[in-house]
Amino acid sequence: MKEESVARSKQRVGAFRIVAHIVRPLLMVFTRRQWAGTERVPPAGEGLVVAANHISHLDPLTLAHFFWDNGRATRYLAKESLFRIPVIGRIISSCGQIPVYRGTGDAAQAYRAAVQAVRDGECVTIYPEGTISRDPQLWPMVGKTGAARVALETGCSVLPVAQWGVQTILAPYSKRPRLLPRKTVHVRAGAPVDLGDLRDKPVTSAVLREATDRIMAAVTAELEAIRGEAAPAERFDMRAAEESPEGGDSGPDEGPTGSGEESR
Repeated sequence: MKEESVARSKQRVGAFRIVAHIVRPLLMVFTRRQWAGTERVPPAGEGLVVAANHISHLDPLTLAHFFWDNGRATRYLAKESLFRIPVIGRIISSCGQIPVYRGTGDAAQAYRAAVQAVRDGECVTIYPEGTISRDPQLWPMVGKTGAARVALETGCSVLPVAQWGVQTILAPYSKRPRLLPRKTVHVRAGAPVDLGDLRDKPVTSAVLREATDRIMAAVTAELEAIRGEAAPAERFDMRAAEESPEGGDSGPDEGPTGSGEESR
């Protein structure tokens, strides 16, 4: 079983390498890059959860660029509907991206696949916000618990990563990129989130919320360092905004990737 898992992993990395040879040169042409915290990316073979903020439909590509340049092919949790798009669906499937079946009996499959991937020594990126930020200034919102669940289940490290600048190429929920003049994309990895004191506790809602709050605080701190300013004292809560009488329409459906985790 282990040999089969290793073989599948090699196939995914091979497919990822082919896509990277096509996409990376385009990103090199159309973006400037400022990578920080690259020394914190663990070597290939170490299971890892990456928790990142989400600000553009394009940021999965620029974030993958950051990790590929630092020796890791990352797997994302992606909406199942993307896998049904001709050509694109086949590409992302061959690269090992994990489909999220929302609101169905298959919804737990993504969680199980993410746990197995980490146990197999792979890098799994989860956007804890579950969608592109709807904070007016694009600060990280209140997170969902998917990243914390996978980390506590596997005992792996959680690497908080902040990204900024890609939204100037493709604005949130926009379909019209602005490639020129070239924009600078910032990606900054922080120190692994300390969840050591929570790992031996029963996985209750309170423990998941505490772990998630620590993860979101770490991601926010890295974004503050990039932007050179302080985030709001209180994170934007999308669910509370949707439930309030003044909330109204909270915006378009969520972006291409996310935790697939509905619990908070």
